[in-house]
Amino acid sequence: MSEENKAMARRLYSELASQGDLSLANELVAKDFVDHNPPGPDIAPGREGFKQVFTGFFSAFPDMTMTVDDQVAEGDKVVTRATVSGTHLGDYMGMPATGKTFSIGIVDILRFKDGKIAERWGESDTIGMMQQLGVIPAPAES
Repeated sequence: MSEENKAMARRLYSELASQGDLSLANELVAKDFVDHNPPGPDIAPGREGFKQVFTGFFSAFPDMTMTVDDQVAEGDKVVTRATVSGTHLGDYMGMPATGKTFSIGIVDILRFKDGKIAERWGESDTIGMMQQLGVIPAPAES
């Protein structure tokens, strides 16, 4: 089952996230999906919240890509380390487009149930992204 789950996770990153194919959410994500680290407080629960998050990403970063760097699977979980990059061309969480690009690392832990992604825990370099977009200053060099 681990290899099938890894393949589904790769589809999430390569097809849904990188190609903007949100129709895959119904196939890959459980209706009662739980995101333990949503990007904001106003995210709807379940699969609809998952779609809401990616709709926001696609609007703000239409050229977004996610590249899988490493994957480890055990039991019903898959851990993925990936690189996310894109150009800030639309509003993102209240921030107007900057036209700047970013590239950051993320780590996701996905739990699978009945052949779908049921839960997600994730960490990303949000501060690095905001610095690259020019929204917050980079730390001063010493």
